[in-house]
Amino acid sequence: MSQQLSEQEIIRREKLKALEAAGIDAYPAALYPVTHFSTGIKQSFTEENKDDFANVCVAGRVMSINDKGKVFFIKIQDSKGIIQLYVKRDELCPEEDKSFWTNVVKTLDLGDFIGVTGFIFITKTGEISIHTQTLTLLAKSLKPLPVVKRDEEGNLHDAVTDPEFRYRQRYADLVINPDVKDTFVKRTKIINIIRDFLNKQGALEVDTPVLQAIPGGAAARPFITHHNALDVPFYLRIANELYLKRLIVGGFDWVYEFSRNFRNEGMDRTHNPEFTVLEWYTAYKDYFWMMETTELLFEQLAIAVHGTTEVKVGNQTINFKAPFKRISILDAIKENTGIDVSDKDEAGLREVCKDLNIDVPPNIGKGKLIDEIFSETSESKYVQPTFIIDYPLEMSPLTKKHRSKKGLVERFELMINGKEIANAYSELNDPIDQRLRFEEQAKLMERGDDEAMFIDQDFLRALEYGMPPTSGIGIGIDRLIMLLTNQQSIQDVLLFPQMRPEKLS
Repeated sequence: MSQQLSEQEIIRREKLKALEAAGIDAYPAALYPVTHFSTGIKQSFTEENKDDFANVCVAGRVMSINDKGKVFFIKIQDSKGIIQLYVKRDELCPEEDKSFWTNVVKTLDLGDFIGVTGFIFITKTGEISIHTQTLTLLAKSLKPLPVVKRDEEGNLHDAVTDPEFRYRQRYADLVINPDVKDTFVKRTKIINIIRDFLNKQGALEVDTPVLQAIPGGAAARPFITHHNALDVPFYLRIANELYLKRLIVGGFDWVYEFSRNFRNEGMDRTHNPEFTVLEWYTAYKDYFWMMETTELLFEQLAIAVHGTTEVKVGNQTINFKAPFKRISILDAIKENTGIDVSDKDEAGLREVCKDLNIDVPPNIGKGKLIDEIFSETSESKYVQPTFIIDYPLEMSPLTKKHRSKKGLVERFELMINGKEIANAYSELNDPIDQRLRFEEQAKLMERGDDEAMFIDQDFLRALEYGMPPTSGIGIGIDRLIMLLTNQQSIQDVLLFPQMRPEKLS
C-alpha cells in the first residue's frame, strides 16, 4: 500500500533530498560526545562559575525555532528538559561559504535532532542559553509533531489529550507531554525502591516461566498458544505463584519476581490483558506477618515518592501510615449491605444477588458469588488502605484453612481507593487438601467456569515432598503506580498499553 503523505511530510522529504544533494548525511552514524544536560546547566550555571561552562556539548530534539534572519533562537529538548540555543550565522559560518547555514540551519524542522557545542551565557532577557559554536544535524524528522503551546519558559499550556493518539503513538506522547515521562521515571523509581526493600531483607529475585503447560496460580482465562517443536498447547502465564512455591519446596526461604502476566479478559481503566505483578513467598511466615510487612513497604513507598504518607489521588487524600484497617470480607458485606451472607449456600447467595440486582452467570459457584457481591456492593467503599481478610474457603483454592474460624481461610486483599492492590495468603501446604481443592475447581470448569483453576499435577508432586509454612503475596504494580503517581487509568502507567490493531494505509 502507498503511504498517504501530508503536505508537511512531503516538504520534509524534499528537504531531505536537498540535504543528500548537498552531500550532507541527515542520519550520521557517529559517536556524539554529550557532556551536559539542559536541567543541569540551568540549575548550576552562574556568572561566577561560567568558566566551568566555557565548552559544553549538548544534543536534543528541536522544539521551537525563532528566525531572526542571521540569528536563530532554537529551543531543544534533551532527556532532562529544554534549553535555548543562540545561533548566529557569521559565528557558525565565519568564512565566505555560508552554505551550511542555508542547507542545514535554515532547513531545520521541529522534531529534528541536533547536537551543538558552545559556551553558556545569559541573554538580555535573562535566559540561560548556549552560545552555539558548532551545530550538527543528527537525525531529520520526517513527520511533524502535534502542535502544542508553550510559554517563554517552555512550560506547556495546551497538551495533547486524545487517548487514541497518546497510547498508540507513545513515542510522540513522551516528547510533547513532559509529565508523561515523569510518570514512567517514577514507575522505575518505585520498582527499584521495592526491589531494594526486599533485597535488604534477604529476599532473592528469580525468574520463572512465561510459557506454561498449566496456567495455574490464579482464577483467570488464559491466552493459548502452540509449541511447534513439542506439538502441544502452551499458555501465557496468568500468575507465577505455583513456580515460586516450588522454589520454597526446593529450599529457598524468600523469593520474589516482578512478573509479566497475561489474562484473556476485559479491558477498562484498571485492567489490561498484559500487566505486572510482584509476587513474593516467604517460608515460616503467615498472613499476619505479611500484613505487617506490606504496611511497612507501602508506608516507605509513599514517603520515598512524596515525602509524606499522605498522597493525593484524584480528589481523595490517602494516608499510607501504618497500621491499616482490617475487616473480614463477610463483615464488609454486612457493613455495606446489612445482609449476613456467612451462612448462605449457593441458592441463598443467588437470591441475595437477585435482591441486590447483581447479574451473575449460572456456572459459577459459592466463592465467586460472594466475590461478586463484595465487588459490586463493598469494594469501592474502601478508599483508605484496608485489609479485607478471612475469605470463605470456596473463594481461595490455594490458601490454608483458617486456624480458628471454620469455613474460612487465612487470606487478605488490600483495598486502596476502592480497588484491590494486593492479594495474600497463608499458603496451603497440605498436598492432600490441595488436591481436593483442585478437584473442586475441576468441577467448576466442567460447569463452564472458564476462570476455574486447572489441576497442576507437578505442583501437587512438589507439595508431596513437603513445603514449610509459607506466606505469599501478589501486588498489582500497575495499580500501585497509578496510586503513587495520581493517574486515573492503567493505560497512563503502561508505556505501550494494548489497543485494537491500527489500519495503516
